[in-house]
Amino acid sequence: MRLWDPLAVRELSALLRDPVFRGRGVPRGDGRPVLLIPGFLSGDWALRVLHGWLGRVGYQSHLSGIVFNVQHSERMIAGLGRTVSRIATASGSRVSLVGHSRGGLLAKVLSQRKPDDVEQVIALGSPLADWTDLAAVTHRAVCVVRTANELAFGRRFDAEGRFTYDLKQPPIVATTSIYTKADDVVNFRSCLRADIPAIPVWGTHNGLVVNPEVFRLLGRLLARPRR
Repeated sequence: MRLWDPLAVRELSALLRDPVFRGRGVPRGDGRPVLLIPGFLSGDWALRVLHGWLGRVGYQSHLSGIVFNVQHSERMIAGLGRTVSRIATASGSRVSLVGHSRGGLLAKVLSQRKPDDVEQVIALGSPLADWTDLAAVTHRAVCVVRTANELAFGRRFDAEGRFTYDLKQPPIVATTSIYTKADDVVNFRSCLRADIPAIPVWGTHNGLVVNPEVFRLLGRLLARPRR
């Protein structure tokens, strides 16, 4: 989320005025762990509002430790896998994953590889059907990051065959896609898959992490009976 995005700020203002921000109208959490995964070019700093809210409504919320989500997918998955295993072991419970944009893609693949540690996946504005279906400005950013990854790790974003394969597989755990038709970062149609329930909301891509309608949906989805 770009903190300077005027539309995201508008959604944040709407959230602060909405009763859901005070925990009204959502089931009280039962203390189960939730891991938040930020989007491309973003980090834990963009999820602080959601992180604090989850704690207030009764969940054991965890940030990913990601400062900027820019490294190639397999490197990101390795670190997140260790984080999920640590949380699951410490809590004695499967972990629900909430990922924004690219964070939702990482969450989906992580759930394929570690289903015993993952309760469910909730993806916010994530192109689960085609991660290359992006706005032009986002494509340019991906090209810059791809070059940086080639120089640092010898890895290309478009050469991660195992990650792409796992992303395309039918989900092993409950997975939900929340998207907005006004998305200006990814084509909203790329958030839609026949094998994954999808829920539309109003608002923008960057504003999904501070959107009151999204918070209301999260409150309902995270309270589903454990599997």
